[in-house]
Amino acid sequence: MFNLGGYGPHILAGTVTTVELSLLSLLVSFILGLIGASAKLSKNRAARGIATVYTTLIRGIPDLVLMLLIFYSLQIWINDFTDWLNNLQNSIDFEVQLDPFTSGVITLGFIYGAYFTETFRGAFLAVPKGQMEAARAFGMRPFLVFRRILFPQMMRYALPGLGNNWQVILKATALVSIIGLSDVVFAAQQAGEATLETFFYLCIAGAVYLVLTIISNGVLLYLERKYMIGVRQAVL
Repeated sequence: MFNLGGYGPHILAGTVTTVELSLLSLLVSFILGLIGASAKLSKNRAARGIATVYTTLIRGIPDLVLMLLIFYSLQIWINDFTDWLNNLQNSIDFEVQLDPFTSGVITLGFIYGAYFTETFRGAFLAVPKGQMEAARAFGMRPFLVFRRILFPQMMRYALPGLGNNWQVILKATALVSIIGLSDVVFAAQQAGEATLETFFYLCIAGAVYLVLTIISNGVLLYLERKYMIGVRQAVL
């Protein structure tokens, strides 16, 4: 039923790669977003400046251009660094080659970390400061305040933006096919070129993204209900 002219397993493998790439990119973006938001809200002017430059540059340049710049420049920087190490100690022959999957995770994570930064910054500001002050007055350490007070409430405000960013990351994985990653788009293009039915296989790829989006919406709805527990809903 899902043989698809013999290319079903190939497209399924590409779908798995797309999901793995999306989830790992989400994790990197999430971590960078928390760091970036903390930096933008920091009292340290240098940290605020670096975070501001990061978000401004990333949000002002198209994703495709950034992906190509980061993909190629990252490998060049790594090569320069390994050459420096090899020259420093002649007995060491050290070399690192980034595969398309790792490059895709780093690139997407770095790009969308800027968007997560702004999402988290707004969510942090929405949490009443009095609650953190009360927690510190009870003697809670900073990490405990973050884990028990700030993070649960921040997530409540951040989830709509996070859901939107996740959907964008999921669709942006299609761009990684240009650097040679065998994702679902790359698999569909190969199948289409081999069978001369490119339109059909690209429709299959589009259907895969649609299914993943529908599943994501269900997960996001569950998370919204979880983080809204105990919050009185408005009656219209």
